[in-house]
Parts: sequence; C-alpha cells; structure tokens
Amino acid sequence: MSQRIPKAMAEKFAAITTLTDAFCHEKLNEEYREMIHQVVGALARKRPSPLLRGTEKVWAAAAVHAVGRINFLDDPSQTPHCKPSVIYGYFGIAESTGQNKSKEIREALKMGSFSPDWTLPSRLTKNPLVWMLNVNGFMVDIRRAPVEVQRMAFGQT
Repeated sequence: MSQRIPKAMAEKFAAITTLTDAFCHEKLNEEYREMIHQVVGALARKRPSPLLRGTEKVWAAAAVHAVGRINFLDDPSQTPHCKPSVIYGYFGIAESTGQNKSKEIREALKMGSFSPDWTLPSRLTKNPLVWMLNVNGFMVDIRRAPVEVQRMAFGQT
C-alpha cells in the first residue's frame, strides 16, 4: 500500500518502518506490517509530526504495541500473538516508555478498542463496531436487520 509521506518526514518514516518491518518479519506477519505502516504514515502526516520528538526505536515499539492492542495481539488464542514485554524487549526500551508512547499514538489517531479503521482486515468481520448502524437514533447490529435494510446500508457504504 502506497502512502503519501511528506518529504521532510520521509527519512524518519523509513527509519521507523525499517525497525517495525524487521519485528513483523520475525514475530508477526505482513498484515500487521501494513497496518503499522499506516499508523506511522498517519503520524508522519500530522502537523507538526510527533515523530520529530523521540527516538526511532521508541516510536517503532509504540506503533507495534498500539496496533497490537487494538487487535488483541497479547491474547494467546490469537495467531500471531505477542506480549508487550516481548515487543519492548525486542526494541530495547523500557516498558513504561513504550506504554506511554503507545498511549500517545492511540490518542493522536483516535485508536480505541475495536476501531474499525485500525482493525486488521482479517479481523474486521469479528469486530462488532463494523456491524453497528444508527437507525432512527438507535444502534442496531445490521446483521440482525431485515434484508431490505441491509441492502440500503450496503448501498450507502
């Protein structure tokens, strides 16, 4: 997936994603790699970019953790899975530092639990927020709505 990265941030983006790519190659998968690139790209496009503060390895670890947290990476029933301590140990940073930077990323990008924009594509069908729709002021799981309502909703996407 190609992203538009400001020229001033291209070197920082490349440095961080080189680190995250190595982690994803060793511990995760291509789907995580692509989502982490989206996160780092979104941070690079912010004005001013928060990536200008701090080291690449801290941003790399925090980006992995932020995406992992939204996608339940620390749940052993998931494949792949990885505990935060493994992430932070891999990048050689303190857990408190990584947790704080991960929180900063999640707040900056409005990454909440089940955020459809930050959910891995393979997990979208299991994300309950993807199926929620506001109908006349009521939240409705569109999968339980009449077929004609589902068709109308699909037509609006």
